Amino acid sequence: MREKEKKERKLRRTRVYTSLLLVLLALVAVTAATVAWFSIADKTKVNTMGMNVTGDPDLRIDLDPHGTMEEYVKTLSFEDIAARIQKERGFSMKDTPLEPVTTADEEVFTYENGAVVSDTSGAYLTFTLHFMAEKDMLVHLTSADSESGAGDGTAVLSETAGLPESMRISFSVDGQTWVYDPGMGDDREAVRGASVFGLPGAAAMQLTERNALFSLLEGKDQAVLVHVWMEGSDPACTDELRAADYSIRLRFTGETTESSTEKESE
Repeated sequence: MREKEKKERKLRRTRVYTSLLLVLLALVAVTAATVAWFSIADKTKVNTMGMNVTGDPDLRIDLDPHGTMEEYVKTLSFEDIAARIQKERGFSMKDTPLEPVTTADEEVFTYENGAVVSDTSGAYLTFTLHFMAEKDMLVHLTSADSESGAGDGTAVLSETAGLPESMRISFSVDGQTWVYDPGMGDDREAVRGASVFGLPGAAAMQLTERNALFSLLEGKDQAVLVHVWMEGSDPACTDELRAADYSIRLRFTGETTESSTEKESE
């Protein structure tokens, strides 16, 4: 009888410990979900942004479509993009900081409470890039610097640790979307229909299917919708980022369709 009572007490203690453990795990899960969003009032301010297409004379960009390659440019500055966004969206990138948002489809963006965010609020950025190439080519995003060595490879830069990992930049063409995640490393995965990818460091950068984006036809304009946002659900997006400055560099390069085909056959 005494042995049976011991077993029952042991069983009750086990159940209590298990319940406590489950409660602790639930608290940890809630805390982890909450800490990923920093306070909306403590915003992060844009410092500079550069959009660069360098090192590839056969590829050009602009904010408007044109009929010939000569009308496109190799480099778009922060001022160029800021002026276009102010004209189209009605806010100044210099005065309106980004806010933590999230999205399930890279089209509709919401705050932590689920409220939809307008693209005219300044909480995230939306603009269109137009590309044209002299040859049929596959466009890549690259972290490598151009031959000039100007430090112009793709990167999100900040003196505040964790901020680059919280950023996302998406590129959408004809129903396809690619999302650059600076904290992902040299990897790629499909997430809700989008291709989410990272880039290796400049020294290790190679053009592969992991960093390939859209294709261009010779002499034909291609419009690419770009979104830039701070992913509030990312573990790096915490109060440590409040009032931080950052800059973004995007460098696109291309390989001709022939080169891409040869690489696949090797």
